Amino acid sequence: MSAETYLLYLAAVAVFFATPPDTSQLLIVSNAMKHGLRRSTWVIAGDLSANVLQMTAAAFGLAALIASSATAFLWIKWFGVAYLVWIGLSLMLSRDTPHAGRSAASGRPGRLYRMGFVTSMTNPFAVVFFAALFPQFITPDVPVWPQLLILGATYLVVDGLTLLAWGWAADRAMARLAKWSFTMINRLCGGLMIGAAVLLGLKDITPQK
Repeated sequence: MSAETYLLYLAAVAVFFATPPDTSQLLIVSNAMKHGLRRSTWVIAGDLSANVLQMTAAAFGLAALIASSATAFLWIKWFGVAYLVWIGLSLMLSRDTPHAGRSAASGRPGRLYRMGFVTSMTNPFAVVFFAALFPQFITPDVPVWPQLLILGATYLVVDGLTLLAWGWAADRAMARLAKWSFTMINRLCGGLMIGAAVLLGLKDITPQK
């Protein structure tokens, strides 16, 4: 892979993330507002862990297998939608007290990691996305795996930094919303979760025939 090809790939990934917030961005915004940026890095860790598995699946050609089954696509997709809606409704109906705040049990690292992992992993479009993206920037006459590692690591770094930026902005905004009641904050965060579910549900992941 030449330097020019790598820079082109980096630009393509940057442009991909320079779009309105998607499912993962809304998820980190919601959690950063409720639990703070430090705790919400567990959401980012879960999201990126799922990306690693999706990249691996794409690299081994499992994307074609998944894409050939409309039923598998739909089951994975709608499980993720239902999971996000459940989290959103739980937040909107919760009765956290001001003393619970950002140290609430709902902010346990394991729960936040699982939330990020499941949300990202139940987007089967991601596997197909990686399978379609990587070959565009791979030079076939040199070893492929080192190139895949470079492309994958670059994507994870850009994705992680983007999520951190969204989380930081949400955390700072939270300071301005401190006068809001926790009920209002929970409703806002729950609404963002449900919004993420809607975005996932609207994704066009119909397998190509």
